[in-house]
Amino acid sequence: MTKKPLAWIVDSTAYISEELSQHPDFFSVPLNIHFGEKQFVDGVDLNPEQLYSKIKNAEEFPKSSQPSAGEFAERFRVIAENYEQAIAVHVSSKLSGTLASSIAGAEIADFPVTFIDSLSLSYGITGLIEQGMEMHESGATVPEIDAKLTKMAGTVHNYILIGQLEQLYKGGRMSGAQFFLGSLLKVKPIVHITNEGELEAVDKVRSEKKAFQYLVDKVAAGHHAGRRKVHLMHGNVLDQAIHLKNLLTEQVPGLEVEIGDISSVLAVHAGEGTLAILWFD
Repeated sequence: MTKKPLAWIVDSTAYISEELSQHPDFFSVPLNIHFGEKQFVDGVDLNPEQLYSKIKNAEEFPKSSQPSAGEFAERFRVIAENYEQAIAVHVSSKLSGTLASSIAGAEIADFPVTFIDSLSLSYGITGLIEQGMEMHESGATVPEIDAKLTKMAGTVHNYILIGQLEQLYKGGRMSGAQFFLGSLLKVKPIVHITNEGELEAVDKVRSEKKAFQYLVDKVAAGHHAGRRKVHLMHGNVLDQAIHLKNLLTEQVPGLEVEIGDISSVLAVHAGEGTLAILWFD
C-alpha cells in the first residue's frame, strides 16, 4: 500500500474548527483531565459542557496532564501505517510538557515527525497548522514549511480575560499574592502569552464593560492597516462572545471575527467565563 506523504498533528489545547476536524490528514492527540483519582481523556470522555458541570459540583478543582511518551508512541505507530511522516504543532513548551512527551513518543515509535513549538495555545496552534497546510497544497517541502512555521510561531497577538481567578491559582498559573489581591479587589485580570511562550499578566480592570473595551482597543490598535481577521475564544459564555464580537465589528470597520470554544484543557485552568482574542500579523 502506498502511504500518504504527510500527516498533521496537534494536541487538544488547539482550537479545532469544523473544517480542520474534517481534514483527512489531521489528527489531534488529547490531553488528560483529572478530578481527584478519576482521569478523563479530553474530548473523548469529557467535553467542555460536561467539564463545566463537573467543576460546579466537584469538591476540588480539576488538573490536566499531557499524554505520556508511550501514549504518543502508540498514536504515532497507528499514523505511521498510512503516512510517510508528520508535522506536529504543540502547545508552548513553557506551559506544558506535551511537546517533550510527543518528541519522546516519536523516537519510541521510530516515526519521522517535524516538531513545532507554537509558543502559544488555542488558535495560536491552529493558525500555524492552517498556514502549513496551505503551503503543502502549494507544493512547499517539509523543510520549507518547518522554517516558515518556526518563524511564525510566537508572533500571534493574544489577550485573555480570565474567567475564574481561583482556577488559575489552583492550577499554579498565578501566585498566592496575585490571587489574594485579585480576589480582594474583584479585578478581572488580563493575561497574554509572550513571544517566548510564557504566561504573563498585562493588566487588570474592575468591570466587565471596561474589560471588553480594553480588548476592543487592543484589536483596534493592531488592525489599523486594513481588513484583518481575529479569533474570539470563549469559555461557555457564547452570549458574551457575541456581544464582544458586535463591539469589535462596530469599532473596527471591516474586521472579520470568528467565534470558537476554548478546549476543555484550557477551561481547566482559565475557567468558565474566559474570553480571549487572538490574531497573527
